[in-house]
Amino acid sequence: MFIDWNHFTPWAALAGGVLIGAAVALLILVNGRIAGISGILGGLLKLKREDTGWRFAFVSGLVAAPLVWQSFMRLPPVEVDGSYGTIAAAGLLVGLGTRFGSGCTSGHGVCGVSRLSPRSIVATVVFMGTGFVVVYLVRHVFQA
Repeated sequence: MFIDWNHFTPWAALAGGVLIGAAVALLILVNGRIAGISGILGGLLKLKREDTGWRFAFVSGLVAAPLVWQSFMRLPPVEVDGSYGTIAAAGLLVGLGTRFGSGCTSGHGVCGVSRLSPRSIVATVVFMGTGFVVVYLVRHVFQA
């Protein structure tokens, strides 16, 4: 493992973290809602009329952000190393984990951990630990 010091961007990462924290804080202060993407998107797909406005605005912001960024700077290249089957399987497994864990990494990891929720702390440790194990297996065990 090595750090690519030529492309190391701690200030950009810090700015991104501050923006995420501000958005999460603003959403909970203004709407009283947790910024868990799976819950926001899932609620948007249920099409409850009184609850769709803020959800649509949130998801639209996620889609629009890279487009706005692109007008100021070049977007980094997207590299996908997996096959369509691998990506589909990974997506299904993440979806199942989100369902079984009653939330996603944004809801538990960003919002729940910052509120010191024991359930969210355990869920985040499980998410991260599973990710570590899967990366190790894929890169060192199954990659002959």
